[in-house]
Amino acid sequence: MRRGAAIAATVILAISSLASSVQAATIPARYIVVYRDAIDVDRKTDQLDSVFGLVDDFRYRHALRGFAARLSVDQLARLRADPDIAFVSLDRTLKISDQVPLLPGDSAPTGVRRIGAATNTTASRASDVNVAVVDSGIDLRHPDLNAVNGTNCIRSNRTAQDDNGHGTHVAGTIAAKNNGAGVVGVAPGTRLYAVKVVDAQGSGTDAQVICGIDWVTAHATSLNIKVANMSLGGPGADDANCGATNSDALHAAICRSVAAGVTYVVAAGNSSEDFTNTVPATYGEVLTVTAMADYDGLPGGQGSASCFDGLLDGDDSASYFSNFASGTDVAHTVAAPGVCITSTWPGGGYQTISGTSMSSPHVAGAVALCFGAGGVPGRCAGMTPAQAIARVRGDAAGHAGEDPSNGFDGDPSHPVGVYYGYLAWTGAARTTPPVITNVRASAVSNVSATIEWNTDEGADSQVEYGTTAAYGSSTPLDPAFVMGHAITLGGLRQTTTYHYRVKSRDGWGKLAVGSDATFTTKATLPDLVLRGSVAPEPVTAGDPLTYTLALQNRGPAAASAATVTLSVPSAATFVSASASQGSCAASGTNVVCSLGGLGVGAAGQVLADHPLAYWRLGDPVGSGSAADASGNGNAASY
Repeated sequence: MRRGAAIAATVILAISSLASSVQAATIPARYIVVYRDAIDVDRKTDQLDSVFGLVDDFRYRHALRGFAARLSVDQLARLRADPDIAFVSLDRTLKISDQVPLLPGDSAPTGVRRIGAATNTTASRASDVNVAVVDSGIDLRHPDLNAVNGTNCIRSNRTAQDDNGHGTHVAGTIAAKNNGAGVVGVAPGTRLYAVKVVDAQGSGTDAQVICGIDWVTAHATSLNIKVANMSLGGPGADDANCGATNSDALHAAICRSVAAGVTYVVAAGNSSEDFTNTVPATYGEVLTVTAMADYDGLPGGQGSASCFDGLLDGDDSASYFSNFASGTDVAHTVAAPGVCITSTWPGGGYQTISGTSMSSPHVAGAVALCFGAGGVPGRCAGMTPAQAIARVRGDAAGHAGEDPSNGFDGDPSHPVGVYYGYLAWTGAARTTPPVITNVRASAVSNVSATIEWNTDEGADSQVEYGTTAAYGSSTPLDPAFVMGHAITLGGLRQTTTYHYRVKSRDGWGKLAVGSDATFTTKATLPDLVLRGSVAPEPVTAGDPLTYTLALQNRGPAAASAATVTLSVPSAATFVSASASQGSCAASGTNVVCSLGGLGVGAAGQVLADHPLAYWRLGDPVGSGSAADASGNGNAASY
C-alpha cells in the first residue's frame, strides 16, 4: 500500500557501508542456512548449535530444510564449507508502507466489480479452497472476515492478529463477507489463514517470511490452502533455478511451496519500473499483479477519482506507480485494480488505500474462485499452480479479446510501451470458438502471398499451407489477440497452386479452424532496366552526337525477344544505329533494335548517332521508350 503516491512494500538488503566494513565484519548478522534435501533438520541443527554455540531463530522443515541464526564471520565460513549445507543466504529486511486515508464519501469496492466478481446486485460464492494471507496478520475479530489464526513469525507466542492494517485490507479484498454490511470481497466468506511475517511498523525479514511460507507448506494439504497472497517485495533476482544458483533462500522456499500445490499471487511493486529486479515478483513460479486504475467498476474511462492517488491516474489506465514486466516476466503477469481500493481495516472498520498490494488480493481471490466455489468445480479445478496461473492469465486475455472495450490504457490491446498484462477476469467465460469470416489471399506474387481473415473476437493468428490439402507447413503463431488478421507466406514457388487454412484461438483457449482455400502464385518475370548516355558533353549546335543505350536484365527470369525502340525527333537526322547483339533498323521516325534473349544479369547495348545538339536521352521530345513487364523504370518490350 502507499502514502500519497502509493509506495509498495519494499525489501531492503541490510548491508554495511564501505566506510564501516571492517567494524561490521566482526558483528554477527542473521543468515538462513539451507541444507541439502536428505539432511535431518533437527539432528543437524542440534549438532551445529552444540558445536558452534548457535541459537537458531527458526527451523524450516517444509518449504526449506534449514534454519535461521546469527552467525559470525568465522561461523559463516565454516558452515559454508560443510558438505551437508547447500548454501547460506543473508537475511534481508522487508517492509510495507503506510496507507492513504479514504476521502469522504467513497466506500464501494469498484475493483471487485471491475474484474467480474460482483455487480451492484450480486456477488460470488465463497471459494471451495482456503487462502493464506502472508502479511502483517489479519484482524481475527473483524465481523466482515472469515479469518482464523495461522502462525505468527514475529512473536511466536501470540496469534497472527494484525497490528498494522495492511494484511486486514488485503484480506477484505480477497474475501470480505456477503453479509449485508461493509464491503464484499472477490470470493466472499472464503476462509483466510492469517500468517504474520511483518510487525506493526510493516517490517520483517526473509527469515520471518520463510517461516510463514514454511507454515503454509506444512499445512497446505490438511487445511486445503491452495492460494497464498504476498503483497510485499524488494530487491533481488530470479536465477531461473529456484535460488540454487544465487543462494536465494526465499526463492527456494516459494518453489518448494509451489511444488506442494500452493499458487502464490504477489504484488509487482510500486516503483514505476521493470520488476525484473524485484522479488518475489520476478520469480517465474508466482503470478505477479500490476495495478490499473478503475473508479466506477466499469470500462469506458468515465469514472472519477475518489482518493488522492487517483488524481494522478485517469480511469481505466495503468497506474503511474505500478511496476511492469519485460522478457520472461511477461509470462506470469496480470493486472488488477489497485487505486482507491476500499476494504476492511482493523477494529471492524474500513479504509481506502492504493498500491499493487491492493491489486494482488483481487487476483488471489480470482485464483481461489478459479479452483471452485459453492461446491462447483472452477476452471482451475485439478490444476497445478503453473496451470492455474496460465488459466487465470488466459481468462484475462480471453475477456479482453471478447470485449476489447473492457481493457485499459496499458494492457496489450492498448499498449503504452511497457507490459502490464491483461485485466484479470472472474466472470463467465465464452464457450464457443471465434467465428472466422472473409478469408482471402492478397498481394500474390511469384514468391509470396498474404492471407487475411477476420474473427468476431480477439484471437491469435496462424496459417497452415502446402501444395496439397494435407498442408505440411505452418507459420509461427502470432500471439497477438486481434480481430483483423494478416499473415504473409514467403518462399513460395512460381505458378504453383497452394492450399491453405487459417486458425485462430481466443484467450479462453477455444480454437477455430477455417476451411481449405487455394491461391496460385504468379509467373516469375524479368526485370529490365534501360540506361543511357550521350557524347560529347558539352556540345555545340551542329555537332554529331552518339547515344549509348544499355538494357540490363536484373532477373529473376530470362527475357526473350528484347527490343529497344528509339523515337527520333523530327528536327534530327538519323545517321546509324548498331547493337551489341541482334540488329537495328530505321522505320519512319523510330529506330527499332531487336536484341533477342537476355539472361539474368545480361546486358545489350545500342549506339545511335545523329547531329542535333539539343536531343538528350530523357528529353521530353524523342529518346528511347521503356517500361519492362514488371513496370520498373524505362524499358523495352519483349
